[in-house]
Amino acid sequence: MTNRTIRVWTLIHKWTSLICTLFMLLLCLTGLPLIFHDEIEALTAEDALPAMPADTPLKSLDDAVASALATYPGERPLFLSFDEDRPVVNVTTGPGARPPVSQMHISAIDLRSARILADLNDDKGFMHVMLRLHVDMFAGLPGELFLGFMGFLLFLATLSGVVIYAPFMRKLSFGTVRAGRSRRLKWLDLHNMLGIVTLMWVVVVGLTGVINTLSVPLVAYWRSNELAAMVAPYAGKPVPERFASVDAAVRTAMEAAPGMRPQFIAFPGVRFSSNHHYAVWLKGATPATNRILTPALIDAETGAFTDMRSMPWYMLALRLSQPLHFGDYGGLPMKILWAALDVLTIVILGSGLYLWLARRRTAQDHAAAGANLRAPLRATVGEAAE
Repeated sequence: MTNRTIRVWTLIHKWTSLICTLFMLLLCLTGLPLIFHDEIEALTAEDALPAMPADTPLKSLDDAVASALATYPGERPLFLSFDEDRPVVNVTTGPGARPPVSQMHISAIDLRSARILADLNDDKGFMHVMLRLHVDMFAGLPGELFLGFMGFLLFLATLSGVVIYAPFMRKLSFGTVRAGRSRRLKWLDLHNMLGIVTLMWVVVVGLTGVINTLSVPLVAYWRSNELAAMVAPYAGKPVPERFASVDAAVRTAMEAAPGMRPQFIAFPGVRFSSNHHYAVWLKGATPATNRILTPALIDAETGAFTDMRSMPWYMLALRLSQPLHFGDYGGLPMKILWAALDVLTIVILGSGLYLWLARRRTAQDHAAAGANLRAPLRATVGEAAE
């Protein structure tokens, strides 16, 4: 590698790092509690299930939806999701098909009684603030896309760092930290070593984060292509005035896909469905398939099965990137590993910022020293000329 090539990669590393560092620090700091969001929410949950006999029969999903609508008169159902390990469903309602998040109401409902356990509309709590800062900095889609671009710059900074690390390490053993030299040199060695140690994690988390920021345009593309083809015979039909049974729609979907179970239901008119259908999003029952969702479309007016198709590759990438980004695949041990790597990344970002500031200060000191040396010299030359 020539000196010119090294200089080019060094400039790429310098400027991509400087542009994205503060935003990456924000994402790493907010990402730490989000890694443990399940555990934190379990500690602070206010919707503990009341004691009931183990053989208590479950109410229908229609009863759960009716309970939510009775609590918020004038609203309509938007989504229904299922808790993994308890008989609870979460019903989202709103004044229209696509209201802003601030106008949605989410109710956790006990299926044994169809009673609301808790109102999940916490838009001021600590975890909500962390999530919004991490996802879009309270700026909506422009904020998401901006953070996606910062993630791309992080990838370029990491790649360029690897390129310039190779010639740097030719004369040093891996992991060498020259602690006996200057403070700046010690932090440079730590910065380089930790950068290589966390390389794969930073690349994986950075790129999955970029994919997650594209959620809105990817879903819009899926609706205009895949979903439009599935519901072509229903083009132009309005949203039904009355919906067929939600319970029956779920049974119909599960009959069309034996061995799968529902993850959530999107009601007609929302982003993940069509104007005329329930979209029952099914997942596999095994650890290898429970992250892969398949939508089954059920006519919301008649309850008849319409179509079911596997998700295209870009939607599959979006779905798989979400749990991988937060380390949700391997339970608590993987979350602890993710958190440790997150902390190391904070150290890398902070040390990179320190190295840049220290170098600027050194350059300014040298320039000032040079100016101080040149001033007497100019005076001496002036006197000699006289």
